[in-house]
Amino acid sequence: MGEATLRVVETIEIPGVRKGMGPSRGAEAWTLETLTGRFVEISAGAAGSPLTLAFRLVLEAQRKGDPVAWITRRDATFYPPDVAAAGIDLDVVPVVRVPGTPEAAGAADLLLRSGAFALVVLDLGPRARLSIPAQTRLVGLAKQHETALLCLTEKGDEQASLGSLVSLRALAAPRRRDGERFRCAVRVIKDKRRGPGWTHAEVVHGPDGLC
Repeated sequence: MGEATLRVVETIEIPGVRKGMGPSRGAEAWTLETLTGRFVEISAGAAGSPLTLAFRLVLEAQRKGDPVAWITRRDATFYPPDVAAAGIDLDVVPVVRVPGTPEAAGAADLLLRSGAFALVVLDLGPRARLSIPAQTRLVGLAKQHETALLCLTEKGDEQASLGSLVSLRALAAPRRRDGERFRCAVRVIKDKRRGPGWTHAEVVHGPDGLC
């Protein structure tokens, strides 16, 4: 794949700001390893940066040689040239396009049952909801096969999450640019393991369109 251009310049955790290349508690919390087996939702408004945060996990999985699958709506997708420029090998990322949330849940069910993927991403967009039976199946399969199940939704913090079984819900903050660098952050408002209220931020160097 070559050297990734989507690289972390600084890792910051708020409160108790820490900067530098070394790990922080925030960096440890927002990794593929710590999200494995969990049902995670990243919500964002129009100016949020959920794709950057999601593709950071994709890149992490690929560096470990672990397969990833991406499920998205027919009316939305990421911009492949920017993703490839970030160092991600799209030739080995199956992209499943579906008409709506129920079909996305069905596709995720099949992919999780295979046990082949370390990360399954569902780009669900606005007004997405998952039924309790669908949540129960997906959560059980994610735990059974040790897969991180990451859902991307378009909403604010005042709107309800995908469902009560979401293990971690984070809000993607609007990115802030400084020259060729930009800051992508998540504020966690629900975390069944660690507790809510922590924020993870990364100052990264990467393609403009990836956010």
